[in-house]
Amino acid sequence: MGKQQNLLLAIAVVASIVHAATSQTDAATTVYDVLQQYNLPRGLLPLGVQSYALHPGGALEVTLPGECNFFVTVAGKQFKFRYDRSVSGIIKSGSISRVSGVRLQVEFAWLGFNQVSRAGNEINIQLEKSTQSFPVSAFAQSPRCN
Repeated sequence: MGKQQNLLLAIAVVASIVHAATSQTDAATTVYDVLQQYNLPRGLLPLGVQSYALHPGGALEVTLPGECNFFVTVAGKQFKFRYDRSVSGIIKSGSISRVSGVRLQVEFAWLGFNQVSRAGNEINIQLEKSTQSFPVSAFAQSPRCN
């Protein structure tokens, strides 16, 4: 009987250690870490993310404090991005598809994204009828909202 109790106690201790380690790992992982784990630059999301959820199958939901606008400058040209309070998509290695809540200003129109993908040192943003490419370095740091 003593051996069974010791075995149960050992199992309980191991289970609590594993649970504690898992909880600490989950708590330490930010959405910016998730982007990097999927081979995407952290600067695809602005600073100030309030919360995020990564669901089985890759559904990613991100909550910002409010609408967020920022510029990305490439070769002297500025591109204006607008993020809604809620942003979502399906994340896979090197891409996010079915993006919602993000728009890019092209001339005078705001166009939604269909997909963001990485191809080597480029980020390709598939818009409604075209694709806009940026160097990965343009998204190396998370921008601040204006």
